[in-house]
Amino acid sequence: MSRLMLGVVCGLVFGAIDICIMLPMSFPDKRAAITAAFIARFGIGFAIGAARLPWPGWLAGLVFGLLLSIPDAIITKAYGPIIGMGAIGGTVIGFIVSRFGH
Repeated sequence: MSRLMLGVVCGLVFGAIDICIMLPMSFPDKRAAITAAFIARFGIGFAIGAARLPWPGWLAGLVFGLLLSIPDAIITKAYGPIIGMGAIGGTVIGFIVSRFGH
């Protein structure tokens, strides 16, 4: 599978996992919060799949996961969970894309 397509698939899965984690939580506008989280997590997978950096895949994934999670963490003031999930998910996606993508 191409790197881009694998990144898209991984981003969809990462977004779905994040939705499952958020479903039991309460938010003033739950639909908007879940939609925004899904798009942010999908974006991490897409960016990792589209990028060609001269770094190990896990490191590129970690960088994208952090960079794309920090704005949401600043806005919500939920630094740990958002940045932590972004870092873990980005690292895993970066490894998968670099190992299995072509």
